Amino acid sequence: QVQLVESGGGLVQAGASLRLSCAASGGTFSDYGMGWFRQAPGKEREFVATISGGGSIIYYTDSVKGRFTISRDNAKKTVYLQMNSLKPEDTAVYYCAARWRATTPQNIGVPNYWGQGTQVTVSS
Repeated sequence: QVQLVESGGGLVQAGASLRLSCAASGGTFSDYGMGWFRQAPGKEREFVATISGGGSIIYYTDSVKGRFTISRDNAKKTVYLQMNSLKPEDTAVYYCAARWRATTPQNIGVPNYWGQGTQVTVSS
């Protein structure tokens, strides 16, 4: 069983930066592909980024490319999402997800585990 706990959300102005963290416990962290998803009010949850267990395979959704960076520290069992140049449309609850040996958005799209989410609000 893997538990995921996100942190780092908050209220910022457009153009600012935030770094989200997702700390994992249980399981062998490096065996899991990790991903970030987000859900805005009234919308479905959407994929944001994913990183493979070793960190060498990374994907982003088009709307965040060049602004967001996903990374992981397997020694600390933590995955990060650095978010720069934030826009009001980035406002959402951000969720961390884990799936065994996932390497693609399709794999991570059906995760084994979810975190509880952290709110990110970007004001204009």
